[in-house]
Amino acid sequence: MSQWGSCKSRRVLAALLHIGWIIKRQRGTSHRILAREGWPDFVFAFHDGEEIGPKMLARIAKRTGLKPEDL
Repeated sequence: MSQWGSCKSRRVLAALLHIGWIIKRQRGTSHRILAREGWPDFVFAFHDGEEIGPKMLARIAKRTGLKPEDL
């Protein structure tokens, strides 16, 4: 099954920035366009205090290269 638990979105965003993603653009309070060399841009559309569940974390990981140990 999944090795992902749930996590606050601010922690997920911090982990993405730590592994090399940068905020390319931001629209409003939740939509951020992230960019990383060698990867297509990724839309991170979560408010900071929002809880992200295991299924969504797995989808984010597939598109960004995030690993459970990065959190």
